[in-house]
Amino acid sequence: MSAVDPLRAQGHPIGDVYLSRQAIGDRVAELGAELATELAGLNPILIAPLKSSAVFLADLSRSLPIPHELDVIELAPYLGGAGDAVRLLKDLDLPVAGRHVVIVEDVVDTGLTLGFLVRTLSLRGPASLSAVTLLDRPYRRLVDDVPLRWIGFTVPDELFAGYGLGLDERWRALPDLHLVVTDELELGIDDGGTSSELAA
Repeated sequence: MSAVDPLRAQGHPIGDVYLSRQAIGDRVAELGAELATELAGLNPILIAPLKSSAVFLADLSRSLPIPHELDVIELAPYLGGAGDAVRLLKDLDLPVAGRHVVIVEDVVDTGLTLGFLVRTLSLRGPASLSAVTLLDRPYRRLVDDVPLRWIGFTVPDELFAGYGLGLDERWRALPDLHLVVTDELELGIDDGGTSSELAA
């Protein structure tokens, strides 16, 4: 019996493993090597939007064999606002002027959230600004001019849970990335799904 079987037996909408922890770990190690090659000697700042990117940020940091710093930012949609209306809940602690900044995303979908982050950070004068994402859905892109330089996996138009992605703040700690059984879904989506522009 797999670790997720008890959840399914209790009626939770967590389905099959889409990406195993081994597959994710292997790809994150490759991404760390790719970033190290291009950013060697630059002491980059890796910046992740909370919460769903936190696990990816931690693993990517451990896989990056060059000096670098970490920071986080937290965003939320304006209630009743348009799809790209975003408010800042937590700003960065580190200054980025003159620094090489890498935005670390869990999912890039429409590109609206990444576009907001790029516009916001560009005003602070970084030396360079690029992005890495674990999951990408390029066919849903509404913003084309995002500096997405490194991609872990291109994924289908499905909902996912695990490896930091959650549903109603649940299941973030699952080590594998699971498909969500949408016909059994009765919970609010907060990350990893096409219903959340803020996770995109």
